[in-house]
Amino acid sequence: MREAYAARAGEYAAFIDGLDLTADSTWIETWARSVRGPLLDLGCGPGHWSARLAAQGHDVRGVDPTREFIDLARARHPEVRFDVGGVEDLAGRHRYGGILAWYSLIHLAPGQVGGALTQMHEALPPGGSVLLGFFDGPHGAAFDHAVTTAYTWSAVTMAAELSHSGWRISRVQHRQEAHTRPHASIAAVTD
Repeated sequence: MREAYAARAGEYAAFIDGLDLTADSTWIETWARSVRGPLLDLGCGPGHWSARLAAQGHDVRGVDPTREFIDLARARHPEVRFDVGGVEDLAGRHRYGGILAWYSLIHLAPGQVGGALTQMHEALPPGGSVLLGFFDGPHGAAFDHAVTTAYTWSAVTMAAELSHSGWRISRVQHRQEAHTRPHASIAAVTD
């Protein structure tokens, strides 16, 4: 996955720059305002969400396993902290108030998602929050993503995975736009 994104980091950043992110922005910004403490943008890519949240006054750090994305993010948004890393690098309990994982778990095989959710849970204090964005569809169905293989999740199955990993679901949203795959997002808090 890292190599696939590394080869296309600039192209991917340009693609993101051309998207209308209004619907996502409203939901992400509303969620972020409800979080107490620093935010982690997990799988930040070229840093667009990290920068947007920082501009609104949030203490945010972006991490991504692809060095090329981090280099782009640092060049585009020098006011935000960006580091190479991923869910497997989450260390330290109660380090963040909230984690944004916006389409950053879509390349994990279905058997890996539960472990990732558990690691994210451990990085937050009681009452900490996560916001996941993902492609809505049959549980674990692989598809040819523009960069590398990705997987769909039904919101019901993802909510069950979150609950099993110690999360309490606070909100689920579904979105379908013309000529795109269905999308879903879930906000959840630690107990």
